[in-house]
Amino acid sequence: MCGIVAYIGHREACPIILKGLKRLEYRGYDSAGIALLNGDLKVYKKKGKVSDLENFIGDQATHAHVGMGHTRWATHGEPNDSNAHPHYSTSKRIAIIHNGIIENYAALKTVLQGRGYEFLSDTDSEVFINLIEDIHKNNNCSLEEAVRLALHEVVGAYAIVVLSEDDPGQLIAARKGSPLVIGVGENEFFLASDATPIIEYTNEVIYVNDYEIAVIKDGKLDIQTKEAVRTTPYIQKLELKLDAIEKGGYEHFMLKEIFEQPRSIMDSMRGRLIADQNHLMMGGIREYANKFVAADRILIVACGTSWHAGLVAEYLFEEFARIPVEVEYASEFRYRNPVIRESDIVIAISQSGETADTLAAIELAKSKGATIFGVCNVVGSSIARASDAGAYTHAGPEIGVASTKAFTAQVTVLTLMALMVAEKRGTMENSRLRQLMVEMENIPAKVEQALKLDAKIQHIADVFKDVPNFLYLGRGYNFPVALEGALKLKEISYIHAEGYPAAEMKHGPIALIDENMPVVVIATKDSSYEKIVSNIQEVKARKGRIIAIVTEGDDVIPDMAEFVIEVPAADEALVPLISVIPLQLLSYHIAVMRGCNVDQPRNLAKSVTVE
Repeated sequence: MCGIVAYIGHREACPIILKGLKRLEYRGYDSAGIALLNGDLKVYKKKGKVSDLENFIGDQATHAHVGMGHTRWATHGEPNDSNAHPHYSTSKRIAIIHNGIIENYAALKTVLQGRGYEFLSDTDSEVFINLIEDIHKNNNCSLEEAVRLALHEVVGAYAIVVLSEDDPGQLIAARKGSPLVIGVGENEFFLASDATPIIEYTNEVIYVNDYEIAVIKDGKLDIQTKEAVRTTPYIQKLELKLDAIEKGGYEHFMLKEIFEQPRSIMDSMRGRLIADQNHLMMGGIREYANKFVAADRILIVACGTSWHAGLVAEYLFEEFARIPVEVEYASEFRYRNPVIRESDIVIAISQSGETADTLAAIELAKSKGATIFGVCNVVGSSIARASDAGAYTHAGPEIGVASTKAFTAQVTVLTLMALMVAEKRGTMENSRLRQLMVEMENIPAKVEQALKLDAKIQHIADVFKDVPNFLYLGRGYNFPVALEGALKLKEISYIHAEGYPAAEMKHGPIALIDENMPVVVIATKDSSYEKIVSNIQEVKARKGRIIAIVTEGDDVIPDMAEFVIEVPAADEALVPLISVIPLQLLSYHIAVMRGCNVDQPRNLAKSVTVE
């Protein structure tokens, strides 16, 4: 949630910040603003996207070598000009940008109002900057010390950057629970919520840890803990390439990322699976092999699309490795006093590696002694650092807010994990293991084949673009795919859609079916094929409009469905990697035809760093 960018150095700050905000707009796009420090501290901010901010700034003076910017996903206060960041303190001599939530802001605000501070917004962030100013003024201390003392008083999550008119060559930043990256250049520094605004200028970055404060002054960087203990930062080389965060000729990032999946799936397997050499190896699993072999239970915690990937993993681990699995919404996990044992393995799944609910679930599980295995996409992210071991998905940057290649990359990695644990536990015959390894290597080519259905799916989208509701049905491994298909449609087209296990339809949802209800049925050839054929008959008997995803060569379901999409055959355990592709394309094309902003759907943000 929310994107922050800051710069201090020898270049013009404004163009760097505005370009960085555009690259971070997937984190929030309710409003945007910048603060520039060149003698005076000037703030420009506007409701809407970064382009609206650019138009607002126009030809106003923006010369400065120090500045910061923010693109907002609203938490406290509706999206408007006043609630946009940056926020001045009451004196207008200090300003802040903030990603996160200050939970005790109301109590702090009451105290500060009693001391004469005025508030122009409804945000917790304006309370934060006035608290810093109050401490700075009344304690007669440096701004750095005032920030440090303020961090002891606030409760919640934050990544902040602070500028002061009285210290024009200084920039102060801090984090707890929200990501913050520092790019290190030649006599210049770049700060951002992630590396995408930085990669154009430097490939050397520092990932700020929780409770650390970074002070950049006179061309030098100093990082200390909240308790004023100096730390030695680790400078990491970025592998991210600039072309990976550009559209590459596609109309939308989402479409680009859908079509990148043959490569991203391959990259997720690269070096981990070589079927003709019987090579199956993941470093994190190898290191904790004994834990997995002895595990009585696996808990999977995740949110949204990652939760759906976790549901697929439940089927995989239970079938292959014979370990009981429970899949939990991370947002509920920490609040229901769950039973967690030291023998449990907790797999935390997150594309960004910064999901606040999942991080909180990890903290709870660690406090109970469980082993944490992280599955995420972003190197150096908070979940990667909080986990005992883990695996990166190597999907590459995903800019579209609605996850596509993240899902298939997560399922790929989780499949490899399940196979490796099965091998270690001896719960799968070698012949079956080798067969699945070969099948896995063939998945990218089959996904490529499924993508060639794009034109046909576009025609189906045109037929159904104006309907108000959709139903998605699947069984077994395809049930989580039905949930994911429904979520994609809801997220980007704003059509109400629900996913169900096909057999559950007659326990309630069948009441919704009439001649106006499109029903997407994932009906590939598998062990429950005959059952799902019966479910399709039940829909047809009630005049539902059936869109069926079937295995190539199926000669039964095409006689029953209004529209048929044929995908390549695959082992049923691996078919989610293929069957999800038409659903992603269907959602995309319907959303485009409805005039929706596919890459930036309303009310959503890519990285949910607040609870």
